[in-house]
Formats: sequence, structure tokens, C-alpha cells
Amino acid sequence: MKNQIEDFLHFIIVEKGLSKNTIDSYRRDLTKYTNYLGNVEQVTSLNDVTRIVIMNYLFFLREQGRANTTIARTIASIRSFHQFLLREKETTNDPTVHIETPKQDRRLPKVLSSEEVDALLTAPNTSSVFDRRNKAMLEILYATGMRVSELCSLKLQDVHLSMGFIRCIGKGNKERIIPIGKLATEALTTYINSARGDLMKKKQHDFLFVNHHGESLSRQGFWKILKKLSKEANIQKELTPHTLRHSFATHLLENGADLRAVQEMLGHVDISTTQIYTHISKTRLKDVYANFHPRA
Repeated sequence: MKNQIEDFLHFIIVEKGLSKNTIDSYRRDLTKYTNYLGNVEQVTSLNDVTRIVIMNYLFFLREQGRANTTIARTIASIRSFHQFLLREKETTNDPTVHIETPKQDRRLPKVLSSEEVDALLTAPNTSSVFDRRNKAMLEILYATGMRVSELCSLKLQDVHLSMGFIRCIGKGNKERIIPIGKLATEALTTYINSARGDLMKKKQHDFLFVNHHGESLSRQGFWKILKKLSKEANIQKELTPHTLRHSFATHLLENGADLRAVQEMLGHVDISTTQIYTHISKTRLKDVYANFHPRA
């Protein structure tokens, strides 16, 4: 089964051009799934898998306390895998045909207020090369709304400061051009001119943001930096690497930005994904009304 998983992963890398993170998710889901199948007595090959076997596996995940989002993603991975096996004639049926995906609770993402964003962005005092790097990263994230994985993948040639935009490669290797403002441009210029060279430690690569070893910064590395800076900024809300992305979109819409423009900058394929931020804006409007209207 391990070889069949690798064949499937190779297929989706070539055919769909998915990101490394997505491929890793597929691999984790399918490894756990096939490990479970290895303990099912009646399953000696993937052709023996039935709808009941898969339903029992999903019930097993639910008993372990897995969230609907995790189970929905697992079903998607298993479905794609079995469809691939059928297409390649390695199996004679698709046992996922009548399996329904559980409905997911659509939670409103947490966002920072403008004051909290200011506190976070001013937390690095720019006295050290690390502060200048951290300042530039936060400014770019809030200025563009890009994902942390996209930030970590940026290269020097993706930055066009004189023209005021950044070229970003998102999910599915799709390119988008995102404008950046004056403050983000200034922070990035300072980092490139007076910090990146020192951090590189004579390493030779084009990645824009680097760690203390001179290598490209990882998502985990950024996450540690964000937690440290949020503590210094005395922000009480629980932050995630996506918090600045959510705040970017919400603040744009609150200030009258066009929904389609925000969709384009975020790199959302479906505008319904972007529309969740309009719900946040309406919720905050209700809060303002309740707090300040004399007859609320």
C-alpha cells in the first residue's frame, strides 16, 4: 500500500501542481488510513476495501475526538486515492461513492483591531537585524494578506519595491500580484539593505527572509517569532499565523474595499470563501451599535 500511496502522490504533484503542504497532508491522511486497513482482517489488498470499512474508519476517527474539518479532509484524501486506483485499474470499484462529507461549522476567524495591529507592528524596535527582519515580515503580511507559507517562499526577485508590488506564488502554483504600501515598503527596504546580508552568513540563495543560520525561514520559525512579539505587544487574543491575513481582509472590507479585489489579493478561487469576512464586518457593526447607540 505504501507504493500505491507514493504513486498517487506523484500523480497529483504532476497533474495538479499542489503545494508541498497539501501533499504532506495527503500523505499523513493516507498513511493513517492504510495503517488502519492493515489491522482489518478482511482487507488483504485495497481492492477488498468496502464502504462499510471506510465508514468504520471514520467512526474510529470520531471516537478519537477528531473535528469535522479533519474528517472532511480525510474523506477527500481517501476519495481521491480510491478514484486514482480505479482509474489506474489497480482496483475494480470505488468504495467512497456514497460516503457523504460531514457539514463543517463555519467559524468566524479571529481578527485584530487596528490598535492591536499597530501594537504588534511596532513591537520590533528595529535595533537589531532580527528586529528589522521581524518588522518587515509583519508589515508585509498585514500589507498583502498573504499566507505564512507564501511569505516564507518569497525570493528577492519577487519584490518590486520601486513599483510597489510583490509577486506571490500561492496554492496550485498560481501567481498573483499584490500591491504594498509605504510603511511595508520602508520596512522591507531597511531589512534588505541593513539586515539580510548579515543574517545570510555568506550563504548563497535568493530566499527573502532568513533565520539565524542564514537559511530560509520556516513556518514554524515564523510562528515562534509571532508568539514572542504578540506577548511583547501585550495582545491578549490568541494569535495564529493566519491572524494578520484575516485582519488584512476584514480591515479592507470595513473601509469600503471591493470584495472582488480582496478575493484577488487573497488568492481565493471561490468568492464565497472571501465573503466570510463580510460577516465579521457585520458582527462588529452590531457591536458598535450596541455599545454606542443611546437606544440600543
